[in-house]
Amino acid sequence: MKLKTVLNASAATALVFAAGMAFADDHMVDGMTLSDNQTFTYQTIDDSPSIDPGLVEDVEGSAVVRDLFEGLMNQDAEGNPIPGVATSYDVSDDKLTYTFHLRDDAVWSDGEPVTASDFVYAWKRVANPETASPYAWYMELMSVENASSIIAGEAEADTLGVEATDDHTLVVHLSQPLPYFPEMVTHTTTFPVPEHVVEEVGASWMNPETFVGNGAYVLTEYTPQERMVRVKSDTYWDAENVHLTEVVRLVVNDENQALTRWQAGEIDKTETIPTGQYPSLSQEYPEQAVSVPQLCSYYYNFNLRDDAPEWAQDVRVRQALSLAVDRDIITENVLGAGQIPAYTFTPGATAGFEVPEVEAASMTQEERNEKAKALLEEAGYGSDNPLTVEILYNTSEAHKTIAIAISQMWKQTLGIETTLGNMEWQTFLEARGNGDFEVSRAGWCGDYNEASTFLDLMASSSGYNDAAYMNDEVDSLLAEAKTMEDPTENYTRIEEIVDEEAPVIPIYHYAAAFMLDDTIKGWPLDNVQQTWYSRQLYRVAEE
Repeated sequence: MKLKTVLNASAATALVFAAGMAFADDHMVDGMTLSDNQTFTYQTIDDSPSIDPGLVEDVEGSAVVRDLFEGLMNQDAEGNPIPGVATSYDVSDDKLTYTFHLRDDAVWSDGEPVTASDFVYAWKRVANPETASPYAWYMELMSVENASSIIAGEAEADTLGVEATDDHTLVVHLSQPLPYFPEMVTHTTTFPVPEHVVEEVGASWMNPETFVGNGAYVLTEYTPQERMVRVKSDTYWDAENVHLTEVVRLVVNDENQALTRWQAGEIDKTETIPTGQYPSLSQEYPEQAVSVPQLCSYYYNFNLRDDAPEWAQDVRVRQALSLAVDRDIITENVLGAGQIPAYTFTPGATAGFEVPEVEAASMTQEERNEKAKALLEEAGYGSDNPLTVEILYNTSEAHKTIAIAISQMWKQTLGIETTLGNMEWQTFLEARGNGDFEVSRAGWCGDYNEASTFLDLMASSSGYNDAAYMNDEVDSLLAEAKTMEDPTENYTRIEEIVDEEAPVIPIYHYAAAFMLDDTIKGWPLDNVQQTWYSRQLYRVAEE
């Protein structure tokens, strides 16, 4: 069921979900027998900085949070919102008040009931500056009343526009209508946390020994940078339809080593496929080498802060560096797994988004290179005034390979010398966020399927505007777009401005490319966000 309401003239419009909906039948295939082994083991390249719903900020960490906790809504295999803790919601006529009705059979793993107050506590905790949540800005993005003032330290967290009118009724007040608000509460930042545990245990509440969650799984083992184990929860409201009994996450930094372990049967799913190996692997393992479109963009940030190198402040240099990147070589020769060359920041797979026609996209690479040379010369750089650029990336063979390829393009076309710097994931995030870079690698996956989830990163107030880019027109267009029925014109103009000012270099739009054991079923291949839940997966017996 699509969770989209059509408001009518009544005082409120209600959308009621089928309470206690069983999902298993949707994922079972006739004639397939479940395996006695219901353990799923998958690999990630990096560990997550946090798996606390109020602190998580990465894609792989969010996958863990979706297992350990459950929010108001989940996503189905196509990415449509479906019931979670909420079984229905009402929307006021002015579209400023959402009332969520919570199921009465949702409990925490310690047996305590999940109440509306747990959501209120979690949301206020995220917005509170004392929490230092990297995703606090998401509350502002959702237009929750007073979120902006709280995040800025101008109001108390208790003034956030969310309240529990009783144990099973959560009321959210918005500062402005937001057509896609229901889709935003599938995001892990909006998940509840158990106040009674957090307040008693403190920062260690996410340790396996003290963990309490409301998801389909509980955390039983965690060795940072190595291994994590989640075990099926007996207290989850829909436990009878959860088939995987154990989920194991292994951190393996080397993509080639991960592939070897997958081939040996030690891993059921890899995070990715080693650079350039998808064509051969898809021939060798046609049913197990996967590549599907993913709602993500791979790009480079320029550091636009006042203390950044002088060259980075020159738009002509930034444009030249962007033009000299041959996206076709990267997507076809370096990666070769279905990635799409990017000349705009927002992927074309985004729902309702019309990709603007920017000049660079219609040029040949030879034309781009010639224009890049002219721009760099115009900016005063050349053999008598050489330019050196550093690219910072997080440790990964794929990121390294791309950085080497781009550095060679810059050298060959523009005569620029490039140095490469790599850091472990958490250190890299800190350095990038603090502006300790010249050019930094970045990737962004949509938090929801609407163009604003990408373009809001260009807002001067965005917590993930790592370039420190500021443009008043962009800020104004973004603010205006939030209340527009059709914001296409605004989104087009923002993309044009970003193309003109080049605070970032869009490089490619992702394909989710990975190896998946063919006994694992239920993977949401048709969900462009690649939002997956272990409780929707199962293992079938080998034939």
